[in-house]
Amino acid sequence: MRIIVDEKKCTGCGICKEECPKGAKIWDVNKKAMATNLRYCHLCTFCASKCPEEAILIVRDAEDETKKQDTEEDI
Repeated sequence: MRIIVDEKKCTGCGICKEECPKGAKIWDVNKKAMATNLRYCHLCTFCASKCPEEAILIVRDAEDETKKQDTEEDI
């Protein structure tokens, strides 16, 4: 999993950090936002959905998607 911040769109407003349940553990906002320590990320996508500039993209690895599909098929 990766969180990509488009530096051209990001204004450094900090909403991503405010909206994230693990905000201070994941987000560093100093002029531009940067996601660090992704082991704390729950993939809730609050950061991306609340970003007023649409500067955040969450990329899930194919392996994670395969596990999710397998679990859904078992239900």
